[in-house]
Amino acid sequence: MEQYVGLDVSLKDTSVCVVDQTGKVVWQGRCASTPEGISRTVQARAPGAVRLGLETGPVTTWLVHRLRDMGLPVVCLDARHAKAALKMQVNKTDSNDAYGLAQIVRTGWYREVTVKGWEAHRLRALIGARAQLVSLQRTVANQVRGTLKTFGRLLGSACGARFPVRVRELVGDDARLRPIIEALLAVWETAHQQSDALARQIRAEARHRQECHLLMSIPGVGPINALTDVSTIEDPTRFRHSADVGAYLGLTPKRYQSGEIDRAGRISKCGDGLLRTYLFEAANVLLTKIQRWSALKAWATRLAKRIGFKKAKVAVARKLAVLMHRMLITGESFRWSDQEVTA
Repeated sequence: MEQYVGLDVSLKDTSVCVVDQTGKVVWQGRCASTPEGISRTVQARAPGAVRLGLETGPVTTWLVHRLRDMGLPVVCLDARHAKAALKMQVNKTDSNDAYGLAQIVRTGWYREVTVKGWEAHRLRALIGARAQLVSLQRTVANQVRGTLKTFGRLLGSACGARFPVRVRELVGDDARLRPIIEALLAVWETAHQQSDALARQIRAEARHRQECHLLMSIPGVGPINALTDVSTIEDPTRFRHSADVGAYLGLTPKRYQSGEIDRAGRISKCGDGLLRTYLFEAANVLLTKIQRWSALKAWATRLAKRIGFKKAKVAVARKLAVLMHRMLITGESFRWSDQEVTA
């Protein structure tokens, strides 16, 4: 008899529901939220399991890889899709959610999420840690600037290594401000040092990867952009068309159609937000700083004149995402041109 298992995972316990091919509940209960605990429960209560379904979450990567290594047919479900189905139930409980997940994998009404490998997650952890430290630097720097403004001291455009020097010059011997500012500068300097150290690691990783060298041939794309794209896409062959990458990264407009209403909205912003941010940065560099001519630069410049810089930057980011995927598939470097810009 075919059996389908729904797993509603929390940090300590997992609610388990087993249904047969007709949708009838065979067993419901709980087990420890560990691969071993789930495996023992499934083997005991659902020896004929065809599919096990669990939603995306903080421990999904660990559980999915370990359960697959144990030979269990586990699939990872898009949490947004699962939520749309589960909210049809009147009462939201862990057992009801597990039941709903079991019915979803039984009927096949789900979108399976690709769970990336450990190496991709390691690279992503490296890139994400550096991004968090950069964000912390910015937050602390803004706090310092705001505090100094309150006391009539304007910092100006000081940044980088010049920032703490200029701040200490403005504070001088003020006994009221110095302890406060020094505490903030200590945090800023530590974050600055560590973010630089992680940036060096990212550059080293990119330097030893052929696919990153390939992507960095695109104007505006640096090692951080390239490594983020490689770790996010991981396997470019999982996309049937390169154009699908734009939608995967939330760079295509949302659409609402009902009867005579048919309107396109702003970009969906689904998918990986960090890579989307870096693509916007690369698009901005291409539009504002890259001087060397290319067909991509000319197209981006004409587009900015026609629809405005802000919208053009979104379109260029989407174009870069598609181009980067195509280059990973074909293995070809970016093609430049010696002609002059005719934008």
